[in-house]
Amino acid sequence: MSIIKTLSQDAAKAAQALALVDAQTKNTILLDMARSLRDNSFEIRSANLIDLANAEKAGLSAAMMDRLTLNVERIEAMAQGIENIASLPDPIGEQRPLSTRPNGLNISKMRVPLGVVCMIYEARPNVTADAGALCFKSGNAVVLRGGKEALNTSKVIAAILQKVLKQYGLPAALIAVVPDPDRDLMMELMQQRDFIDVIIPRGGEGLINFVTENSKIPVIQHFKGVCHLYVDKDADLDKALALLLNGKTQRTGVCNALEGLLVHRDVAPQFLAMASTALAKHKVKINCCHETQQYFSDAQVLQEEEFGQEYLDLELAVRQVSDFDHAVDHIRRFGSNHTEVICTENELTAKRFQRTVDASVVMVNASSRFSDGGELGLGAEIGIATTKLHAYGPMGLESLTTEKYLVEGDGQIRA
Repeated sequence: MSIIKTLSQDAAKAAQALALVDAQTKNTILLDMARSLRDNSFEIRSANLIDLANAEKAGLSAAMMDRLTLNVERIEAMAQGIENIASLPDPIGEQRPLSTRPNGLNISKMRVPLGVVCMIYEARPNVTADAGALCFKSGNAVVLRGGKEALNTSKVIAAILQKVLKQYGLPAALIAVVPDPDRDLMMELMQQRDFIDVIIPRGGEGLINFVTENSKIPVIQHFKGVCHLYVDKDADLDKALALLLNGKTQRTGVCNALEGLLVHRDVAPQFLAMASTALAKHKVKINCCHETQQYFSDAQVLQEEEFGQEYLDLELAVRQVSDFDHAVDHIRRFGSNHTEVICTENELTAKRFQRTVDASVVMVNASSRFSDGGELGLGAEIGIATTKLHAYGPMGLESLTTEKYLVEGDGQIRA
């Protein structure tokens, strides 16, 4: 039997064992996992330094290097994320009544795990801890196939979590890592529909498309983040500038960073003058429309079809829009259903934006950087789904479950 089939089959068996573990025990195990990550911080960082050195030799971009890097603060954030997951209500077993039928049948629904989740991701070693903890709490086994860039770090993190599982008599296969990043093994992994219930790819556009086109298992797409800030004519411009700088410059290599700025023409002269000075201090490269070129030095004018890029760098697309509808039309055409932000003091305009814009997260007067499971109270996230089946937006515990019908009768038969 191949290593991939063995890994997948073992994960399916492990998921059955997890079904017998109560919520209190799961929370105790999660707290021990968080503690163990802290205790083994040196080992994690040592493995990460090897991955970083290899990535630098391979010429990885600055944004990808940032995603790959784990320091003491980020390891602490991983541990805190697991502790947050432990503190959340366990969704498994939750029941909600639906109806009592005229024949006396009582109908309800109960929340249950998906089964075995496969995560395919690139240079994000923190996903190993986040996905492992979220899947464990929600009653799922997880098979993790990370990119070669983060393989050493991911294997160490998984080994730490697996050691805790073994201490409680649970199979290590609940959090399994594909030990070889070979593309052929990934192809085989995507064929294991007898054992794996859903695949969640998380990474660049090429990876998402490859998995979607080749998988025989249902795929929940976590697509690129082309996020916009629309500065409305009724915006507080100081507030808008703060949202712009935080969204674009705080951390560029993440999917909830801003990639586009839309400015209502009534406030464009004043706001773009402010933005130009501030963005220049951060050395942000500007790509813009003809109308906004005058506000920036060394700006690159974009053709219409060139908008909608995910830069993942200190680079931004800027456009002046004639009105609200123009802004929404631009987002509809060039957005990626990830996160969209409006800055306005007009409550009616804000509500209209939230109703009209099709994105998994729609924000009013808040930074796009809050489009994150931990920041939205989910403890952590396994990713941000940009398709609508069956989850949309940051996927926390509930998104890793489904519901089954419960029917209770007293001997009724159908005529």
